[in-house]
Amino acid sequence: MNTKLIAIILSASLLCSCGLARKKEPVPAPVSIKTELSQIEIDINARAYKKALRRLNAITEQYSQTDAADDAYILMGRAHCLNNDFNKCYRAYISVINSEFFSPREVDASIGASRALIKLGRYDEALSLSQRALKVGNTSKQTKLEIYQLRYDVLRNTGDRLESLKVLAWLSQNVESEKLRKKYEIRAVEIVESNLKDDELKSVADDSSFGPYRHVALYKVGVAYFEQRDYSRAESYLERLKSMAPESDLATEATTIIEQIEARRRVKPLVIGAVLPLTGRYKNVGYKSLRGLQLGLGVVGPDNSRFKLAIIDSAGNPDTARRAVERLVVEDSAIAIVGDIVSRTAEAVAQKSDELGIPNIALSQKSGLTEIGSYVFRNALTSRAIVTELVRSAMDDHGLKKFAVFYPNDPYGVEYANLFWDEVLKRGGEIRAAQSYPAKSPDLRGPIKRAVGTFYLEDREQELHTLLKDWYAEQKVINSRTSAPDDILKPVVDFDAVFIPDSINNMAQVASMMLFNDIDGVRLLGTNLWNSKELAKRGTKLIEDSLFVDAETSLQGGLNKTDFERKFRAVFGQKPSVFEAQAYDTGLALRQLIVSGNRSRVGLREAISELSSFSGAVGKIQVDQNREFSRPLAVLSVVDGKISAPRKIPETQTD
Repeated sequence: MNTKLIAIILSASLLCSCGLARKKEPVPAPVSIKTELSQIEIDINARAYKKALRRLNAITEQYSQTDAADDAYILMGRAHCLNNDFNKCYRAYISVINSEFFSPREVDASIGASRALIKLGRYDEALSLSQRALKVGNTSKQTKLEIYQLRYDVLRNTGDRLESLKVLAWLSQNVESEKLRKKYEIRAVEIVESNLKDDELKSVADDSSFGPYRHVALYKVGVAYFEQRDYSRAESYLERLKSMAPESDLATEATTIIEQIEARRRVKPLVIGAVLPLTGRYKNVGYKSLRGLQLGLGVVGPDNSRFKLAIIDSAGNPDTARRAVERLVVEDSAIAIVGDIVSRTAEAVAQKSDELGIPNIALSQKSGLTEIGSYVFRNALTSRAIVTELVRSAMDDHGLKKFAVFYPNDPYGVEYANLFWDEVLKRGGEIRAAQSYPAKSPDLRGPIKRAVGTFYLEDREQELHTLLKDWYAEQKVINSRTSAPDDILKPVVDFDAVFIPDSINNMAQVASMMLFNDIDGVRLLGTNLWNSKELAKRGTKLIEDSLFVDAETSLQGGLNKTDFERKFRAVFGQKPSVFEAQAYDTGLALRQLIVSGNRSRVGLREAISELSSFSGAVGKIQVDQNREFSRPLAVLSVVDGKISAPRKIPETQTD
């Protein structure tokens, strides 16, 4: 058996046996022996350890049954410890504890023996011995402080977080030194906030011996349950915190969370929240969406309903947007929230909505929105949907297989370029060239020349040498002013089409530079940013037969003569756009789902997830497994200077 384990068992059995049996009263020692002990103490202070120990051994042997024996053993333990002989030190102190005679100095002996055990690395025994000392009655407060400080040192070394915290709780409430108290408080809070596992936090929260640090644990456990959406347990822990420490900062924070929990239970099924940019740069789009949402819900128009819109202006500010969601949940008891449109505020709204457990239908193209959580949906034309349909049409309908990509070096351009590249490779196509350019002030000469092999001339040195030789051979007159043209080295155009995910203005500059560098006979591919009357005006001849994708509602006449378009004109006196149609579909879907009986947030979330074959402003809409509203898309082109469906090409060209 392990020697350490044997020592623990023997020590424990000795402690138990002596605790059960009543000890004898010692015989009074002669006065001379007490005087001698005082002299021995002088020897110890003078570091005359051998002399002192020799005299002490004699006393313990001759006067073992007297009340001087315990004093002699304690002095002996002290001498051995000062002489760094901790095994003998421990044996001397433990002799007092294990003696058959009562000693009023057993606590002192326990402290001394515990310190010796710590030096020997026998931490479990030291803890057991110090715990026994604490159970002795009539121990002074100063002695208890000494024992608790000793126990904290041991527990810190052994990594026992819970017991360390109990000791720190006692010390921080009993130590007189303000400096020490602060030190213990900081360490205790640090343990609760950073070092405890979930089950340990619950143990602290449920045990009064952890003192004021129980409050921190109650708060953390309550918050953890809140984040897990186990609201009844969260409320239970937070209410206990409030009752125990009603004036604390944590109680104030707990009250805020409890209000949110109660707000979740208070749901007004006919109140829809809207977070939209109604001031600032995007206010025009914000108001377009608001009008569509109002019409879809029946807040205005011929299909008047009892629905109410609680509207908050996000002003394009994420912090404002987050606070708006809290207000809509806590104050307005909305059943769902629509918005935002702007990428950064849409993300803030989605995160807060998912945190508070309220369905959110975003109207933004921001990538990854629905990945935030199960309460987040999106009704917007996404970059992935645009690229997937564009590549499908380019390759399947128009026979294009080899592509180049010119893209602005900004988040929009990089996202679309990566999506396009992945989709082309997935479908078996090739990316033959890819070049970025500065987003704000495009310098296109370098990127385009790199893409077609006319930038690094050394890579085509032999070809250039042959072309120059042939050119000079054709010249009838050669003089000092004769020089070959700059464009003698023709571009290598080994691609069928060029994808340019950028605005019409920048695309026009790219197209012009392509023609300047003799890149002709290729098709241009773009995003829904190109769907504007300005396209034909700003583009070059390359824009003819280009391809780009937008929602079917954006087609010229796509909304004309629809029920939605007639209602919108009648109410607002103007023609709707894709933004109004998108928000209208969102409002109409929420209205129909709630009226059909989905009157809780959880129930509404499930109903939105299962939405299929919903009749929108134009065509059928359904919600896919990624919680995206998928809508009919249209592939567009420029034909004879006007935006329309692409020309049909013979089937042999697409084989």
